[in-house]
Amino acid sequence: MTPLAPSLSALVRLRAERPEAVAEAAARRTRRRLIRHPGDRLMIIAADHPARGALAVGDRSLAMANRFELLERLCLALSRPGVDGVLASADVLDDLLLLGALEDKVVMGSMNRGGLAGAAFELDDRFTGYRPDDLVRQGFDAGKLLLRIDHDDPGSLDTLHTAARTIDAMAAHRLPVFRRTVPLPPRRRFRLRNDLGAAAVATSIAIASGLAGTSAYTWLKVPVTDDPDAMGRAMEASTLPAVLLGGEVGDDQDAAYGKWRDALRLPTVRGLVVGRSLLYPVDGDVTLAVDTAVSLLRPGRDGP
Repeated sequence: MTPLAPSLSALVRLRAERPEAVAEAAARRTRRRLIRHPGDRLMIIAADHPARGALAVGDRSLAMANRFELLERLCLALSRPGVDGVLASADVLDDLLLLGALEDKVVMGSMNRGGLAGAAFELDDRFTGYRPDDLVRQGFDAGKLLLRIDHDDPGSLDTLHTAARTIDAMAAHRLPVFRRTVPLPPRRRFRLRNDLGAAAVATSIAIASGLAGTSAYTWLKVPVTDDPDAMGRAMEASTLPAVLLGGEVGDDQDAAYGKWRDALRLPTVRGLVVGRSLLYPVDGDVTLAVDTAVSLLRPGRDGP
């Protein structure tokens, strides 16, 4: 990775002495369309984990706690050919704005970060991040919300209601909203885990697709199942465009690439939104990890 120490030192001074520089950088940023050409697929780097207290990568509990290292890895990933943009919370996007790393990129703001990892209120995914008006003011290109559904938790209804009204507000601004839907198994105990069975994923997709007064600006952000056939059946639950999320970092990255490649063949899948497995790959080679992920999207450049 290319050291960013001089730029990061200037960033820290700028934040303290000229806070208005964030708005100035946002105002002069070169923007781009979400989808530039028919058949294009998106490669988005995700970095909204720290705002929810999710700092672990694999067996490294505080891997994402070093903000300077995270920014270096993000700037490297965003500089690679074929990377379309980034998903992050306001603090990270403000840093990237000041570093000049968001020019001609899709900028996606993370909206509900209230369900802190490991907390008793983790499923209470309140909208403590970007509001639709914030994204408009900053000139950003999309928003992302997390919708975790637990049939044993009455609080999930509050999350559903708030998510629906937020989607309405985004549609009023004609801003795309990427909706990550996470099915949870019944009778969970102590630690949240996702249910990636075909029935659970399909049900969560159907519920998420039907939220709000319009789905015109809605994208889905979905996990990849281990079974390609199950993934295909689950994705038949909606016609909305979808992107795949990367999931946890594992030792067998080649297997993850294989699952992404299979899922990208499905007609509604239009890209990848991946974070830790590309920013903190097991072998440490961010460039190789990002370039390999981008290469999986190339068949989609010719159209559906």
